[in-house]
Amino acid sequence: MPLPDYCAIDFGTSNSAMAIPMADGLRLVELESGFQTMPTAVFYDAEDETRSYGRAAIAAYVDGCEGRLMRSIKSILGSDLMEQTTEIGNGIGIPYLDVVIGYLRHLKKVAEAHHGGALRRAVIGRPVWFVDGDADRDAQAQDTLERAAFAAGYAEVAFQYEPIAAALDYESTISTEQIVLVADIGGGTSDFSLVRVGPARRAAIERHDDILANHGIHVAGTDFDQSVNIAAIMPSLGYGSEGAKGRRVPGTVYFDLATWHLINTVYAHNRVIELREMASMYADPVCYQRLMTVVTKRLGHHLAALAEQAKIDVALNGGTVIDLGAVASGLLAKFSDARQAKALDHKVSRIVHAAQETLRLAGLDAGRVNATYFTGGSTGLGFLTERIAALFPSALRVAGDRFSSVATGLGIYATRRFGR
Repeated sequence: MPLPDYCAIDFGTSNSAMAIPMADGLRLVELESGFQTMPTAVFYDAEDETRSYGRAAIAAYVDGCEGRLMRSIKSILGSDLMEQTTEIGNGIGIPYLDVVIGYLRHLKKVAEAHHGGALRRAVIGRPVWFVDGDADRDAQAQDTLERAAFAAGYAEVAFQYEPIAAALDYESTISTEQIVLVADIGGGTSDFSLVRVGPARRAAIERHDDILANHGIHVAGTDFDQSVNIAAIMPSLGYGSEGAKGRRVPGTVYFDLATWHLINTVYAHNRVIELREMASMYADPVCYQRLMTVVTKRLGHHLAALAEQAKIDVALNGGTVIDLGAVASGLLAKFSDARQAKALDHKVSRIVHAAQETLRLAGLDAGRVNATYFTGGSTGLGFLTERIAALFPSALRVAGDRFSSVATGLGIYATRRFGR
């Protein structure tokens, strides 16, 4: 008997995962050798016009292949960029929509190789808001993702909120009815849902009556990386320094270099000319030269990766030393837990406020919440989860699988929706 033809896709800002039905039940796909998650990254080789995905894409970029690395492609859904074309080198342009289509098509191809048959129906996870507070652009983002999924080869597509999917994953582990706050904090969004869960409710396909509140904001891991980059790395390139006339040097270039989807805009010919004309604004020529080294050698994505790793290292070890030898021989930047907490405080406070707003929207007292369920890569930051958990002192604190809870829950929903 052939296997069912549906799948579940957790299309993430930083990483993606898939679940498919197999003979022994629902299984996460090994998207890369030894890994059930794959970086949401595409590299376009400008020399032979080939594409690579995930870790291979990042490796191609690090190895210095001529071309364009695209990351955080989910972040541009709902933006004007989706209707534009990006240059990958040698005068070759690729529509941004094609980037999303190509990535989804690659996921489908890998999953079908494991599944052994065609996958024609898909449940795709989506954040509570693709675009904060803008219903029209949010609907546009989902429509664009649906269009990309059809173009990738799916005949039927359904969507489910990512935190609701995580709630379904949590529900599969409990034996009593509960109200759970799901905190899904990934690379691009921080999403919260208050959901009524329990064994008696598992058979239902639609759970609208059990969803007490949804809320989310477009602040998460990649925003943390940007803040760490600005605080830890960019000062070595002159950010925040005084210019020749006692005024601070312009900061726009540093924020663009610290933002994944804007890094390549700094390399544009007219932008480089503009930066060359700014030399007289810098009182410290060494910092200016480091900035121009980053721009001319196109080291922006390398620095962004260093910032992401520094964030993780500080969370684990309380401090780190960032090797900026690619910018200047022997250049190091120290970064401490205290500096990271200061750099991230404003954004963390916004996320904590979003959790509070979810509770307000549900009309509940914090004491009614039985459990907090944390998932998403950014919940590895202990100071963030501690602040959220403190809002619900009587709730059981549960750590889900940071990288697979949503995909597993989407698979559960796909089975209930398509598996009958």
